[in-house]
Amino acid sequence: MTTTIRVLIADDQMMVRQGFTVLLNAEPDIEVVGQAVDGADAIDQAAELAPDVVLMDIRMPGVGGIEATRRLTEPAGATVKILVLTTFDLDEYVYEALRAGASGFLLKDASADELAHAVRVVAAGDALLAPNITKRLIGEFSRVSAAAPRGPLRDRVGDLTERETEVLTLIAQGLSNAEIAARLVVAEQTVKTHVSRILFKLALRDRTQAAVFAYETGLVRPSAF
Repeated sequence: MTTTIRVLIADDQMMVRQGFTVLLNAEPDIEVVGQAVDGADAIDQAAELAPDVVLMDIRMPGVGGIEATRRLTEPAGATVKILVLTTFDLDEYVYEALRAGASGFLLKDASADELAHAVRVVAAGDALLAPNITKRLIGEFSRVSAAAPRGPLRDRVGDLTERETEVLTLIAQGLSNAEIAARLVVAEQTVKTHVSRILFKLALRDRTQAAVFAYETGLVRPSAF
């Protein structure tokens, strides 16, 4: 039996909300359960509707997408995944949204297939890191942070084993579990185990947060790929 992915769309433009609703409701395993007009509305509706994924516009009046993302993902045990919507592939606010807890981002001109794929990837607990555009964005907006590593963050890297550090580096480069397994010549399940331990030891939500962490500690430099 296929589990239906519950989606909440938060965007101040009615046409965007309605357009995405039509596209997603056409998918057999996805259901749009609500539409929010701004960040505050998204927070309220998320509490009431318990969506699996929130498509979150960044630039909205009042409570914006970044603050709404932070409020939705900060509580202990929060399980909702945030997929950020943006008009520009190098929107300076996207990186801040990733730091706030978003699991990935999607351009508003994405195709129906890309939209559905993104929702499924994020709902499954994976990060939307594969596209080159995402790697470029993280690299660009973490450049300053990576140039000046933060001591406390860097100290946390010491909790990782050598192999876990290696896996974290490859995650930050946008490699999937299968690609990491091939690179390290190990089973994919072994990689999954390493990823789980990395997230647990560093108290991170998902692979996106792991990638951001790797850049901000200087473990990976934007010029590394």
